[in-house]
Amino acid sequence: MVDGPDVSVALRGGVRTRADAWDFARWFADSWMGRPLESVDGVSQGELASVDAELGFDLPAALREGYALFGRRSDLTRQQDPLLPAPGLHVDDAMGGVLVFREENQGCALWAIPLAEIDQDDPPVVVESSDGWIPFLDRMSLAWVELVLSESLFGADDLRLYDACELPDASLPCLHERYARVDLPDHPMWACEDDSPVRWYAAPGRLVRRDGVRDQSWIHARGRTAADLEGLREDLPGPWVR
Repeated sequence: MVDGPDVSVALRGGVRTRADAWDFARWFADSWMGRPLESVDGVSQGELASVDAELGFDLPAALREGYALFGRRSDLTRQQDPLLPAPGLHVDDAMGGVLVFREENQGCALWAIPLAEIDQDDPPVVVESSDGWIPFLDRMSLAWVELVLSESLFGADDLRLYDACELPDASLPCLHERYARVDLPDHPMWACEDDSPVRWYAAPGRLVRRDGVRDQSWIHARGRTAADLEGLREDLPGPWVR
């Protein structure tokens, strides 16, 4: 197996605190994406204070800290289903009021924090699905980690680094034997209940997202290099799209 950074090792033990999420973002930006986080990647405190004033309430600590650390870093936040720019944070009347921070690229889904929980430092996140608004992850810090993984997975500038397939049942033992489960909670796929839960797997230099646990579930794969992705395809033979 090609050596490389391993997301499952970096997230061993899970995201227990907000600091764990920021440590992972720093590690991922440097070790996986190849460019450390810099001060220009974050939104200034002055800009965030302006957002507070516009909204009429203070942003939760977990939302504010993520924006301040890497809210401008497009390769981590704005590739497929983008994080809204800080001035674009807005309240939607759904569920008695939610603060929207992320939007599916064709406007088909939104990610938000319920206003009823907005005074928590690390509040739960909901997502607008085909069945309406449903729980997504129970802490914003977890949602930041999921966002970073998803945006980097689907946003590969080099198309040789991403592929997808409907994984045959015969390949599932190889997935479980050769790829470690990433320590993130199960979470829903907004588009279809059949594609839930979403689970992540990793090996050195390789990242896999599995949508659903039914027969012939879809997987999305990213290699840190083209060789990593080719090795992943060899590990998990199937009708790869590319």
